[in-house]
Amino acid sequence: MTRFTPHITVATVIEKDGRFLFVKEHAESRTVLNQPAGHLEMDESLIQAAIRETLEETGWDIEISHLIGIYLYTAPSNNITYQRVCFAGQALRQRENHKLDEGIIGPVWLSRDELLAQSELWRSPMVLRSVDDYLNGARFSLDLFKS
Repeated sequence: MTRFTPHITVATVIEKDGRFLFVKEHAESRTVLNQPAGHLEMDESLIQAAIRETLEETGWDIEISHLIGIYLYTAPSNNITYQRVCFAGQALRQRENHKLDEGIIGPVWLSRDELLAQSELWRSPMVLRSVDDYLNGARFSLDLFKS
């Protein structure tokens, strides 16, 4: 019997002045756009992972305010299923000359319309879905998370 083990990932939707923080990166042999996102590491909470991944990929310190949603996505490129926990937060400050993770081209701020115009660059459909869920008012309390 094959064991099903989804990969647990986190992502953040950070809005500032009507624009959203995205990451332009090299993935799957192409340049893609994604929310700041990555895998949960041992001995960290989901919220800590989201803050860490956003800093590592964008150079931005953030504060998490809400849960947007928990999603399952199976990537057609590798048939791996990801459980994606997506948070909303605020940008606090950008660290000058912060070294970004390998493969990261850099952060980019886009409006929803600008994101929509670049659909061929989305790492997955989750990129737009997370923004749309946020814009449609999906906000759940962080009290849902227990340690």
